[in-house]
Amino acid sequence: MKKKILVINGPNLNLLGEREKDKYGSTSLKEIEGQCLNFSKKNNLTLSFFQSNVEGEIINAIQESRKNMDGLIINAGGYTHTSVAIHDALKLLKIPIIELHITNIYNREDFRHKSLISKLATGIICGFGIKGYIMALEAIKSNLENENR
Repeated sequence: MKKKILVINGPNLNLLGEREKDKYGSTSLKEIEGQCLNFSKKNNLTLSFFQSNVEGEIINAIQESRKNMDGLIINAGGYTHTSVAIHDALKLLKIPIIELHITNIYNREDFRHKSLISKLATGIICGFGIKGYIMALEAIKSNLENENR
């Protein structure tokens, strides 16, 4: 049976390809989603995508995922460093969680060095650009396969 993975993208990630190209590159979020879908088809995964600039909508998506998803990949954007509410929602999950960042948050401003998500994550991927999305899919696929052994 195909494993269902939710990929959540937080604030401003809808503007990938337009904003801060020196940090985030010129690939749009839709293009990244297309690359992820290609990977998922070859690897027996079903992907759902969710993006919001609104903290409460992200929390709702996380809470809903506990009912019907096998894994979660989250790039919470700026909420990574500020949202206790997203942290608390993630605590409810009994599925693998991969925290993802396009840039290396430890090579940026000091306030970005603290993640409120990391302690809840199965693993963290940061600093590999948009390739991190495929790396996160590979990691969560491997984690789910190991659970089934």
